[in-house]
Amino acid sequence: MRLALELAQEAYQAGEIPVGAVVVADDRIVAQARNQKESRNDATAHAELIALKQAAQSLQRWRLSDATLYCTLEPCAMCAGAMVNARLGRLVYGARDSKAGAAGSILDVVRFPGLNHQVQVYAGVLEAECSRLLSEFFADLRRDGRVGRRRSTRNRVGG
Repeated sequence: MRLALELAQEAYQAGEIPVGAVVVADDRIVAQARNQKESRNDATAHAELIALKQAAQSLQRWRLSDATLYCTLEPCAMCAGAMVNARLGRLVYGARDSKAGAAGSILDVVRFPGLNHQVQVYAGVLEAECSRLLSEFFADLRRDGRVGRRRSTRNRVGG
């Protein structure tokens, strides 16, 4: 989870929502990613999705039933659905997402009994650190419209 937090910090500095994800299988890191929605102009470039794709490529298989994904923020419905489809074994996350969380907060996609696979979930790991980073990011964004190196043109005169 500490590496996921470092990746989240990198995302913050790049002007991305600070989320980091790490996939571990066979006691080794097989993938790591951070959010890249802004830099890729891609709504699906969430840290979790990128890490799941990297893990599948690294392991040369799409079934990740023996893998654990560590993430700084509770996954959204899109990412939770990808975890179920990848047959992920375990999800460990830090901060709960009371607006879009799909691993127990708003929805529970990863443990929905009607689906063909359920993911084990461990919530709240390093929650305070993960939450603090997200809070700082959104406070910066609300204060002056910029975070990290990215600068918004919304509030600039003549921009």
